[in-house]
Amino acid sequence: MSPRHLVQLLLPLYDNAGQPLDGALFQRVRAELTERFGGLTAFTRAPAEGLWKEDDQKTQRDDVVVYEVMVEALEEAWWAGYRKRLEAAFRQEVVVIRAQEIRLL
Repeated sequence: MSPRHLVQLLLPLYDNAGQPLDGALFQRVRAELTERFGGLTAFTRAPAEGLWKEDDQKTQRDDVVVYEVMVEALEEAWWAGYRKRLEAAFRQEVVVIRAQEIRLL
């Protein structure tokens, strides 16, 4: 079986001002990814907690849900454009989308 990629999207539950994001945003992303890639795994029951520091300032925190899709070919240009659209829709400076090569067993 040929290698595939697992693409993960870390989507915040709150915008940069701390306001909860509308559930319709998440539904739209699920629908878009399922339509384009034929399936999706969503980790939504207990939000993951993201922590990071910027320029030795105080620790920043985000609650996120994780969406995953498996793809045969990694279309980096498409994902970069999609990330920009998500950043605007979710009112974020950065939305993390990461990919890793996987092998199905």
